[in-house]
Amino acid sequence: MKGYVTIPKSIFCKPCKACGERPIISLLENGGYVVKCPADDTHYQTRPGLIDIEDWNIHNTVLYEEGRVV
Repeated sequence: MKGYVTIPKSIFCKPCKACGERPIISLLENGGYVVKCPADDTHYQTRPGLIDIEDWNIHNTVLYEEGRVV
């Protein structure tokens, strides 16, 4: 078992604002889940528990880009 699930394209998920990768759902050893970046564990991931794609989307919203509002 690979330990993660790829989120279907039909579910809206913002890409990781650090690297642009689409998130995955990762199963933790204690039975909880996190939505995280597949490229790097230091990028944002949701708190352990239920699958919270909305939290992922909120934290990966880019509001400013080079001093201007996006």
